[in-house]
Amino acid sequence: MSVPHDQMIDTLPPVAAGFKLRGVDYAWIATVLLTTVMAWLQYRTHMDGYEAAILAGSALGLGALGLWWKPFRSYSLVVGVLALAALWRYGTHIPGGEAIGAPALSAIQGKDFLLKYFVSSQSAIMWMSALVYFSTATYFFGLLRRSDYINRVAAFLAWSAAAFGMTGLLARWRESYLINADYGHIPVSNLYEVFILFAVLTTLIYLFYEGRYRSRNLGGFVMLVIAAAISFLLWYTFGRGAHEIQPLVPALQSWWMKIHVPANFVGYGAFAIAAMVGVAYLIKHQLGGDGPNDRLPKLELLDDLMYKSIALGFAFFTIATILGAMWAAEAWGGYWSWDPKETWALIVWLNYAAWLHMRLTKGWRGAGLAWWAVIGLLITSFAFLGVNMFLSGLHSYGTL
Repeated sequence: MSVPHDQMIDTLPPVAAGFKLRGVDYAWIATVLLTTVMAWLQYRTHMDGYEAAILAGSALGLGALGLWWKPFRSYSLVVGVLALAALWRYGTHIPGGEAIGAPALSAIQGKDFLLKYFVSSQSAIMWMSALVYFSTATYFFGLLRRSDYINRVAAFLAWSAAAFGMTGLLARWRESYLINADYGHIPVSNLYEVFILFAVLTTLIYLFYEGRYRSRNLGGFVMLVIAAAISFLLWYTFGRGAHEIQPLVPALQSWWMKIHVPANFVGYGAFAIAAMVGVAYLIKHQLGGDGPNDRLPKLELLDDLMYKSIALGFAFFTIATILGAMWAAEAWGGYWSWDPKETWALIVWLNYAAWLHMRLTKGWRGAGLAWWAVIGLLITSFAFLGVNMFLSGLHSYGTL
């Protein structure tokens, strides 16, 4: 759809148009290939065929994403520098990279300046948390003041939060091996880790749409749900000590986890964005709709963004559900067991399938679908968190 000129910000770079490669594009491809080869050479003895395929697929995906969405390149390079700084500091203190246990690792983190204040997993995650809160407040302030400059600051804070969050996950991945080689795992195995993943992915998806629609005026609404997730994460950290790295339960010791969980949380993040766009739609609708002095984007743009977010989330959630069924067949001998988590995943899938059906075939638009998107987030939240709190089953890995 065409975006009204009064909703556009000319200073925002558009998503790459077409696929004509230039020098910087070749440099990006070379960087991704070099990084992939280095990772393969360093860790190939610890990888089976499936994990090698995941590495190759990740490289292809990251390379394509960087070609299509150019701001992602800068983000990736910043994350790479921060993560390498963490690896460098750990390598300085532990030259052999052998497991040294949690107390010794904590002592190293406490005396090394970079680790203590910036690039250990906990330091980076605390930076992410603070930056999410600052970004949320700054986006709303920019909306109230109608200030493009303030909104640009808010977007920079959001990018920074996503960078520190991803750095924290990568550092935590390394730390799990330094504590105990048997503990080592990709950090997407429990509620603490996936809440960080949710914050990072949701922020990145929103920033993509911010560039696509060239409007920053929805940032406060989207960052608000991320800030709520961060609030839970902080309570979970300081109230329950959930940040402590623990060994994986046997059923999670699988390469399936590396693809099933991230796909799931792309879906969750996109659904969350759709719900918060729905909130903005309902507020604007209640205030009388489009007008010459609106702070929020036009209703047509909000409706389109809500639809595209749900379509993206539905696609990834469908893939994640299929992958989960295949994982279940390998782990438990059956593709589907009507476990509470599986049942609620099906409810979520049916809810958004019905939403898309009504919009695409019946032509539904407007406040009704906005309310549905908001209610859909409540359903999704229960499937994600409520099942772990109130129900038990084969998927009880993230209890409070």
